[in-house]
Amino acid sequence: MSTAPATTPAQRAPELLGQTVVVLGGSAGIGLETARAARAAGAEVIITGRNPERLEHAARELGALSTAAFDVTDPARLGRFFDDVPKPIDHVMVSGSGPYYAPLAEMDFDKVRRDIDQHLLLALHVGRRAVGAVRPGGSLLFIGGTGGRRRGVGLTLIGALTAAMPAVVANLAVEIAPVRVNLVAPGFVDTALSASLLGDELDARRDELRAALPIGRVVGPADVAALAVHVMANSALTGATFDVDGGQQLV
Repeated sequence: MSTAPATTPAQRAPELLGQTVVVLGGSAGIGLETARAARAAGAEVIITGRNPERLEHAARELGALSTAAFDVTDPARLGRFFDDVPKPIDHVMVSGSGPYYAPLAEMDFDKVRRDIDQHLLLALHVGRRAVGAVRPGGSLLFIGGTGGRRRGVGLTLIGALTAAMPAVVANLAVEIAPVRVNLVAPGFVDTALSASLLGDELDARRDELRAALPIGRVVGPADVAALAVHVMANSALTGATFDVDGGQQLV
């Protein structure tokens, strides 16, 4: 009696093998975790950040191809970065900074303008610079959020920016095609940024989410990074917004 020869599943090549991923804001949080995931998927990574020491530490950990320490909301400095970076780039991810919450009566309009620069105008500057720098079929990926979909006191600015970003992304996807443009929108993510925003309320928020979310746990930066890498790798995706919130909007 003969037996069939044993077979092993075919191994797939890493999703981003041989590609170059630029992460603007890649020295901490979701940006750093996405750079890690991209490296694990076979990519070379170039990371930027404002803090030179933190950036150097992240670069050593990742084995980054190169780094640049600067403020990405400075259009002239951002332009020099894209002029100097080795081309073609396969993917650019822009990791979001923290939102600005304030009731209308207490708004600091200098902070409002800075928040608009960081979350809306930056996307336009990166979109313009991507033309000729990112290969056809490569991608831009922005990190947004779902928190601004709620309505309430203190949420006017974040609500407006949250509504604007999907429209910006969809229109950029048409205007700079064949470069693909997408948006990942997390809910609460357990990062150092969340800790700084919540302070002593962090543990209570974690407990609340564990009890309420359909997934029964808190979303971490690795969850967002896994989705980011998939969106980079899947060449059929453009102009779309992808939520990753553990079902937070459902409850």
